[in-house]
Parts: sequence; C-alpha cells; structure tokens
Amino acid sequence: MYHCFRLKNGDDLKKEIETYVIKNKISGIILSAVGSLNKLTLRLADGKSILEKESMFEIVSITGTLSEDGVHIHISVSDEFGNTIGGHLKDGCIINTTAEVVLKTFENIKFKREYDDKTGFDELVIK
Repeated sequence: MYHCFRLKNGDDLKKEIETYVIKNKISGIILSAVGSLNKLTLRLADGKSILEKESMFEIVSITGTLSEDGVHIHISVSDEFGNTIGGHLKDGCIINTTAEVVLKTFENIKFKREYDDKTGFDELVIK
C-alpha cells in the first residue's frame, strides 16, 4: 500500500512524517519526498554533532524506515549554490514552500524499534 501527502510552509518535516506514521500504523519505507526547506537540522555522521542552518534548501534525496515506535530517516539537501549536505533527519527541518511525501507500507513485515546497548540508539527489529 502507498501513502501520499503534502506538507506546507512552516510544517516540521520529521514531526509530520512521524505523526502520519503513528496515526496510520505504518511499517514501511519512504519512497520519495521532494520539496524545499528554510531551516535544516541534521545529526552528522559522528552520531553526536548537530548541524543547524537557516537558508533555502531543496530536498534532493531522502530515505528511511518507518514504524510506530519511531522513524529513522536520512536526507540530503542542496543550497542555493548547489552544494549538497546530508545526515540524519532531526526535528527542526522546516518546510519552505512544500514537500510531497510518498510512503510504502508492508503487509507481512512489522518494524519495531528497540534500544540497543551496543549502539546507544533505538534500532530496527524486523518481525
């Protein structure tokens, strides 16, 4: 099954996706999201550093796993000069004009998130 929705100016990309996933009891993936942001908040590859920027950004790539226990999403964006940066999507990525989001759900697979002592994060468990 597919889910498609549009976010508008001022919406928080991660919070809106999480809200939709919980409301619709989704276990699945993000197939696509295109749109623009005017505020970017990412966790970088070291797993600790947070990057926050206010500017105009285009969403050029997004991928992630979705469960009612939480979402794990990575995003790449480009700035007004075409420079691209990416990382782990955090709350605080604010939509500028729009974001068109397409999700795919699974019928025979259930995603859960459980805390992993080794990583220190809630990690994906597939049932």
